[in-house]
Amino acid sequence: MAEPVIPDSFLEGYAQILGAVAVSGRRLTREELDARRSLGREAAEAGHQLRALVRMHLAETRTAWPAPAPGVTPAAAADSVLAAVEQAVDAFADGFERAQRLTVRREEAARREFIDDLLYGRSDLGRLAERATRFGLRLSRAHAVAVATGPEAYTETEAVPRQVESAMLARFSGRKILLTTKDGRMVCIAPGSQPDVLRYFAKQAHAATDGGRVAIGRAHRGPGGVVQSYDEALDALDLADRMDLDDPVLFAADLLVYPVLTRDRQAMADLVRSELGPLQKARGGPEPLLRTLSVYFDAGCVAAETARRLSLSVRALTYRLERIHQLTGSDPADPQHRYTLQTAVIGARLLDWPAKDL
Repeated sequence: MAEPVIPDSFLEGYAQILGAVAVSGRRLTREELDARRSLGREAAEAGHQLRALVRMHLAETRTAWPAPAPGVTPAAAADSVLAAVEQAVDAFADGFERAQRLTVRREEAARREFIDDLLYGRSDLGRLAERATRFGLRLSRAHAVAVATGPEAYTETEAVPRQVESAMLARFSGRKILLTTKDGRMVCIAPGSQPDVLRYFAKQAHAATDGGRVAIGRAHRGPGGVVQSYDEALDALDLADRMDLDDPVLFAADLLVYPVLTRDRQAMADLVRSELGPLQKARGGPEPLLRTLSVYFDAGCVAAETARRLSLSVRALTYRLERIHQLTGSDPADPQHRYTLQTAVIGARLLDWPAKDL
């Protein structure tokens, strides 16, 4: 593909500078340097490549190389001309790079504003969809969001997010993916039809954050769908903390039962008070027995495994289960009582009982 033609206007005054310097041996004036910087800025704003512009200056140097003035040796004239070339090209490149840095800052500000609007749903959805195409997203289709946390808060300029981004771009360079950071977490937005992208992101983020946790929301269609998937991922992370889930990767689709259980918060609170409230009469408070129930259910109601996880003897575990039966009237080993007790234990985790009053 041929490079775009660069107008000769970016060389305006360059040959005249070389001719004047060959005669006088002077350095470029401030006005001349400012003019070169201005032309460099205009070239950057026009979208030209600096490499091609430098090559253009060198070609013009060869074409417009001035003859030595009378009484000036060719070596002295050449030294003056080359010094002028260095000054002129350096000033031109300085203006070009300043314009590029400003453009990058503007692009980054626009990208950050778009991400904020996208994840918080603060913009007109139609306008948001139009802006999304600039960043490689087609919001008319379904998208899913993955959120990764680690031992510290992250920003896009830090090593961990850059490491994850590098791995993602190397693997999925042609995919429509948006990687960013938000509130100290890493975020990946990908088409809902490409779950392999978010699974790979989860793998890379888990490794880069030295065992951090990743939550993946469900795929939803439209601009509002990204917000919904993002909220699901955040809720999954919050739920994992409250429920002491140890899975490194959480899928919101696998955790839908928990929002269902807490949809009627008052009813859940009544169940926790009714079923587990009597544990407050136990010596040492309800926490040890509540922990016993939680581990017992997580271990599939297998006494030996529960005792191992709690570092208890099976006999001591049996005593605790009997004590729970005595206080609550519900037998954890009885299938008819087990479901109610287990639901109450889940509710206690979700509602942070007994740390918080219900």
